Amino acid sequence: MATAAELDFLHSQLDERKRRLETIIVRTPDDENLQALLREVDSALDRFAAGTYGVCETCRDTVERDRLLADPLIRYCLDHLTEHDRAALQRDLDLASELQRGLLPPADLKVDGWETSYHYAPLGPVSGDYCDLYPRDGQLYFMLGDVSGKGVAASMRMTQLHALFRSLIGMGLPLAEVVDHINCFLCSSGLAGQYATLVCGRAKPGGEVEILNAGHLPVIAVEQGSARLIESTSFPLGMFRDASFASACLQLDPGDMLFLFTDGLSEAQGDGDEYGIERLTRLVSRQSACCAAGVISACIEDLRCFAGANPGMDDVTLLAIRHA
Repeated sequence: MATAAELDFLHSQLDERKRRLETIIVRTPDDENLQALLREVDSALDRFAAGTYGVCETCRDTVERDRLLADPLIRYCLDHLTEHDRAALQRDLDLASELQRGLLPPADLKVDGWETSYHYAPLGPVSGDYCDLYPRDGQLYFMLGDVSGKGVAASMRMTQLHALFRSLIGMGLPLAEVVDHINCFLCSSGLAGQYATLVCGRAKPGGEVEILNAGHLPVIAVEQGSARLIESTSFPLGMFRDASFASACLQLDPGDMLFLFTDGLSEAQGDGDEYGIERLTRLVSRQSACCAAGVISACIEDLRCFAGANPGMDDVTLLAIRHA
């Protein structure tokens, strides 16, 4: 069920949608589609007034939170959709999954003295994990993050992050300023309680790397076969408008590597134990002589051996960046 703050946000969105529709309908009073949409919005506002908004009209159970956030006009839970609605929803999810995968960077990208490899495995049709590689002006920008929540609402936020980063980097802004702009946008436009952890960076051909960790899990830096963790130095994006963001710089030699990951890996369960960052750090250190794709493969295999047949509980995204 959506939280009280999320319901307040949805109510305000419906009010705004009603005002806009009424303004448009004055100019086009014969548009039946607009009239039908206005009736749906009015019906949703009536359910708010009656205290039944977000409750399935068939079973009286709560409507799934991520579906409600993605479409505030929904009236039925998944169990009580008609066959026609189920088929339409599946088509929408398939299309959203296809579009989201289309935003992923090329596999095993090699550019400007760097080789990369990633693994992207959403738990469901769509994912709140974010992974991107963006060569520009002789440098390689890299981003990996995780939007709070799951499902359609988180995937929509991830898509926004992708577009914002690409646009702001294209303007030539410093990395910390790019992150600050995105944080302000998320604070002003996001749902209460929704945020995104993020690691982003800029790698130059000579091995110099600028990296910024905003509330995300540590980055594993393997230098001359020894691993160290680059921890977060600021809050996640979308939590505090006045948060400050600072980047760190490091120099990687040929063969050195950065390994980024989301919590679907570190929090994976096997026989009651958690996979953990310590196990991952040891594994990545042992694989330091491998190419980026080899490190990713070794990690996936080790996770499979650890978790066995246990189904994952979250999206898993990995990114290896090696100074070739």
